[in-house]
Amino acid sequence: MTAIELARAVARTIPRGPCFAWPVLFVREFIRVRSLMALAELLQALDALAADAGRSFDGCQTSAELEEARIQFLGAKSGRLKAVQQLMGAVPATERPTAGKRLNEVKQLVQDAFQAAQTRVASDTGGVTRDPQFDPTLPGAPHRLGRLHPLSQTIDELKDIMGRLGFTAVEGPEIEDERHNFEALNIPREHPARDPLENFYLATAASQAGQPLLLRSQTSTVQIRVMEHTPPPVRVISLGRVYRPDTADATHYPMFHQMEGLLVDRHVTMADLKSVLRLFATSYLGTEVHIRFRPSFFPFTEPSVEVDMKWEDRWIEFGGAGMVDPFVLQSVGYDPEEVTGFAFGLGVERLCMRRHGVTDIREFYKNDIRFLEQF
Repeated sequence: MTAIELARAVARTIPRGPCFAWPVLFVREFIRVRSLMALAELLQALDALAADAGRSFDGCQTSAELEEARIQFLGAKSGRLKAVQQLMGAVPATERPTAGKRLNEVKQLVQDAFQAAQTRVASDTGGVTRDPQFDPTLPGAPHRLGRLHPLSQTIDELKDIMGRLGFTAVEGPEIEDERHNFEALNIPREHPARDPLENFYLATAASQAGQPLLLRSQTSTVQIRVMEHTPPPVRVISLGRVYRPDTADATHYPMFHQMEGLLVDRHVTMADLKSVLRLFATSYLGTEVHIRFRPSFFPFTEPSVEVDMKWEDRWIEFGGAGMVDPFVLQSVGYDPEEVTGFAFGLGVERLCMRRHGVTDIREFYKNDIRFLEQF
């Protein structure tokens, strides 16, 4: 109905009366009729919305079609339900309860129709929109299965071997302070191992902590932390990454892995150390392996030895060992007169390289699938 037709209809409904009252009556009647028309328009739009949404959702066969219909009727920005809700503004306050009730009913009807269609489409397609040319009888593309890195495999095997010898695997932080990395291990300040050029000091972390911090240069730091909180006897191994600013070549890398062992108890001797290392070597490399000790020096052991292993007629240096220095025992609260102990440290990369015939340590860190998938 046009504005002129609406005015004529309103004029016919106004009773005859004094001419001066006619404009007021006309305006009142015009507002009343326009409000009734706004309510009728809203109800008509709601009925049409419910019918169209039901037909549209019932006709959807795929997830794409259903999503398109959802946007058309329930879209947050330009959906038809959103547009119909805007008609509520023209409905008079006295009629809004009725209009609001009908609006909620239609909204629920549309949402129910959408959910029913969603369930039907999901059950028809298994929850997946399939290509109409998809043939389920064709063989699928095989998935490539990953595997553990050779160093991770080696670490797991070392934990298993040492576990059978009674050693418990422990872990510690890779960022250490100078006490645990040097001082408690009897490494004095003037020792070359504490040179800033021989370590990775962390300036930002140190400024936050208020003391010098560095990436640990050995896993012996874990042994100190264990002894600080564990009374003897102690029988542990620690495996993990250590960091030293070495130039990368076939046998050196700035980051590598160590296995450190520690046994502290009464009457522990070098004979116990050699027995443990021999049992470990034969378990990992086979019964034909031999070990030998060469005198050496380490600040945290006294006496100290270098450990070599002979396998397939070749001697290879694998790490250092020795009896725990009494100063180290005292620094953690042990009595050197009551207990003694031994410690050893072996390179995980060297063990892995010797086992598998790898000649360059850098191969472990290139992430070359052709190399890694051989293990």
